[in-house]
Amino acid sequence: MINRTYLGLMLSCTLSIGCQDINDAQVKQQGLIYCSEGSPVTFNPQLDISGTTADATAHQLYNGLLDFDPDSSKVIPALADSWLVSEDGLTYTFQLRKDVQFQQTRYFTPSRTFNADDVLFSINRWRQPNHPYHKISGGIYPYFESLGLQDIVAEVNKLNGYRVEIKLNRPDSSFLATLATDFAVILSAEYAEQLMQAGTPELLDSQPIGTGPFKFDKFKKNNFIRYQRHENYWQGHVQQQQLIFDITPTSSMRLAKLITGECDVIAFPAQTELRIVDERQDLVLEEKPGLNVGFWAFNTTKAPFNDARVRRALAMAIDRKALLDAVYSDSAVSSKGLLPPTSWAFDENQREVHYNPVAARQLLDEAGIARGFRMNIWAMPVQRAYNPNATKMAELIQSYLDKVGIRADIVSYEWATFRRLLKQGMHDTVLIGWSADNGDPDNFYRPLLSCSAIASGTNRANWCMQEYDALIDEALRFTEEEKRLHYYRQANELLVEEMPLLPIAHAYRFQAYREGISGMQINPFGGIRFGQARKESK
Repeated sequence: MINRTYLGLMLSCTLSIGCQDINDAQVKQQGLIYCSEGSPVTFNPQLDISGTTADATAHQLYNGLLDFDPDSSKVIPALADSWLVSEDGLTYTFQLRKDVQFQQTRYFTPSRTFNADDVLFSINRWRQPNHPYHKISGGIYPYFESLGLQDIVAEVNKLNGYRVEIKLNRPDSSFLATLATDFAVILSAEYAEQLMQAGTPELLDSQPIGTGPFKFDKFKKNNFIRYQRHENYWQGHVQQQQLIFDITPTSSMRLAKLITGECDVIAFPAQTELRIVDERQDLVLEEKPGLNVGFWAFNTTKAPFNDARVRRALAMAIDRKALLDAVYSDSAVSSKGLLPPTSWAFDENQREVHYNPVAARQLLDEAGIARGFRMNIWAMPVQRAYNPNATKMAELIQSYLDKVGIRADIVSYEWATFRRLLKQGMHDTVLIGWSADNGDPDNFYRPLLSCSAIASGTNRANWCMQEYDALIDEALRFTEEEKRLHYYRQANELLVEEMPLLPIAHAYRFQAYREGISGMQINPFGGIRFGQARKESK
């Protein structure tokens, strides 16, 4: 519980953003202030898979060709207002929306509206290694690489100024859903050309231009982001003149700012804070089942975690129900596999491992793992719905492993360092998770465990098995759900045997904001949306 003294101490430590940026009357009246948990890595979500980046960019600055209906989770038109798919599933033809304005800022004034050139530029940048912008900002496009999409897309052709054709090398029933994710944003080809001519192409990703409801104004790392309203937004009038991301890493500080009105909306309220929010008349707490999974991944490139017997033994040494009760506080359901119960491909009868420390020790003996063996558990330093307290979970796992003769050290770093070292494969095991970017089951199977996802950094187990890849590839050749389920069930059986990661929980998503804020529907996929948010005048 937050007492008055503690609240006062926290509020005396307000970030030094400056009155004109957050705290003046005009911003409080005409702007919306969101207490976020961290700084984005980039302002181009093509380049990063973190939720922090997606929240700050995807739906504030940009649009994609397609989008998701937050109620039905179906793919709906966005910058493409219609599309056709060929009978063989290899050719997609998109009719583009006309009269869509790009944002005008102090550093760019567009001379034309959105057209096919922007689509070709945005897709070809990440898929073509010889594209002039491909290597700008590092040349890594983790989401697309995790899907192997650069090998799936064969051609992107401009049929006319407002008609684009995309040809695939093989059928992919998840392709439309992929184009609706946070990462498939459309950039301005005109702005990119202007920057290239000026010799500053890297500014495309740090001084962004898109077609979204807000335009970039100012960013101070670990402090704030300020956006201004896009006056000519194609989806209609944006009520809020400004959108401020008040970067506040500590959950208790975010809650304190919400209570006092310094923030209108907060990111990731802690499980221990939900009751406080729910009991206050001036605050609103919304809840929705999440398309996510929290898991414990084993680095299969390191011995002895390259032995499936060791991985199964570690999985059986853990009481997942106890982890669920201790960490999630009735805000999650136990995992049977990768897919949450809300997925159409969820299998109620899926085989899973159960807590059995005796069998776990027998497997460890069989694999030659002596009592006293030391390993590490990496615990992510930030809160996520799929794991609201990784350190606490690591401590519980540590105690369970001790009972089977394993000594575990808990490791954590600052978030950016954590992710960098994790991608380098420095971990033995890691507690982390995944939030779906779309409703297709492939969005769990492929980014988390396919061979192509190792290089992109989304495959935390660094596990590669051609048999598994063949199964999930075959599933995408069909549009009929029952045919796809046949292959996913086989993949599930393979994962139980191989155990590259142990699924733990599927968490609910929570959103907390002040009374008088409307248009803040929980997004089941990826980043938060503020384009339709409204704040009552006082």
